[in-house]
Amino acid sequence: MSHRSGQEDPERYLFVDRAVVYNPATQADWTAKKLVWVPSERHGFEAAGIREERGEEVLVELAENGKKVVINKDDIQKMNPPKFSKVEDMAELTCLNEASVLHNLKDRYYSGLIYTYSGLFCVVINPYKNLPIYSENIIEMYRGKKRHEMPPHIYAISESAYRCMLQASENSNLAAKDWVVSHCFRFINQSGPVGSSLRLPGASALSLLGGSPGTLHCSSLGGLR
Repeated sequence: MSHRSGQEDPERYLFVDRAVVYNPATQADWTAKKLVWVPSERHGFEAAGIREERGEEVLVELAENGKKVVINKDDIQKMNPPKFSKVEDMAELTCLNEASVLHNLKDRYYSGLIYTYSGLFCVVINPYKNLPIYSENIIEMYRGKKRHEMPPHIYAISESAYRCMLQASENSNLAAKDWVVSHCFRFINQSGPVGSSLRLPGASALSLLGGSPGTLHCSSLGGLR
């Protein structure tokens, strides 16, 4: 996508450079050190390499500082291979555990990637700043595209909901917060015929239903958390 000189490239907040993720040296290091996740008072979980197994206990070496500690085997969680780093849909993780899910969300967030899929759901983490990923150009990127063809985004969810309503001629509901609803409405309004608002041929309108003001339900397509 082209962008004006001096402006941030919005794609850095959407796409992962898979060439960087698929680093043979990182894969080799993960294999050699037998890296796993262990409990951490400071981080929740942290990476460690297995050094020795002692029955129900395991001697591990913390990756951050090289300190060796003894951990109960039941407290260890498997770590995914590096090829799954910053994966867009956490349902694809080989090891789907608490530590791996939290690490993936954290890793993506620190790279500016606030949207992440978890099966049918889309997880959004507040960036506490404005990101250039809601412009007309971004809407055009997602319009007419299937969910798996584009990076995670509210526009991908909105496109799926819109297409679902067109094909099924029935309501499609999305569970979301106020700001998400506004982006969803904007996308769908611009995707439909001019002047059609959210009223679709042969279907009921996509609307705010129940719950607190600004709640848009979506039982068939999942929702945002």
